Amino acid sequence: MASEITYAELKFKNASQAAAVEVPPETKKHKHHPQKYPPWLPWLTSLLLLLVCIALVIALLVSCYFRGGDQPTALQQKFTEWQCSSAVPQYKEQSWMCCPEGWKYFSKSCYYISDDKMFKNESEQNCTGMGSHLVVINSKGEQDFLSKKLQRSSGGENYYIGLSAQQVGQWQWVDKTPYNATSAFWREEEPSNNDAEKCVVIHKSTRPPNNWNDVSCGNHHRICEAAAVIV
Repeated sequence: MASEITYAELKFKNASQAAAVEVPPETKKHKHHPQKYPPWLPWLTSLLLLLVCIALVIALLVSCYFRGGDQPTALQQKFTEWQCSSAVPQYKEQSWMCCPEGWKYFSKSCYYISDDKMFKNESEQNCTGMGSHLVVINSKGEQDFLSKKLQRSSGGENYYIGLSAQQVGQWQWVDKTPYNATSAFWREEEPSNNDAEKCVVIHKSTRPPNNWNDVSCGNHHRICEAAAVIV
């Protein structure tokens, strides 16, 4: 007997629905409140900037003392107040030329023109004590510069320069620079070359550039010279 085949109708339900994704509630945005600064803060900022500027100036002045080595020069040791001018073009790394306050600057040198008078030996000692020497004039430009400065000064007529003679007519510069008669700036009919006049001055009232005069080594004003400090 043939076996009977029974058919059954099966129905499959859909897979379980995807689990619902829970979305967190929207985060509340915090309101941005502008930060309030104390009213004295701008004043404090300005003060700090001022202190920075002062520190830079002090650093510049201090650098004048220690340029080029650990030990300051004799001129640097004697003075605490300086005045500086912008650099000479040939100096690429250094940008300032400095002289002691009250001194005059010209072509890498500083000059002191005295208001008082001293004898020759005292004048030399005074210049040396300031880290300088009586001026040595090497060019017409330097001679013209000093003559113009003397014409504006309120001092007397005669100003010592660093030229003198141990023996009559044998002129020598204080720094041992060789004396060159063709580059001298004597007044007309000077030097007189006598034993009583072995020192040399610039005579302020004589028209430059030829205003040197040999005189006795008495009480006169003086011009001191030292190398400018390069910063």
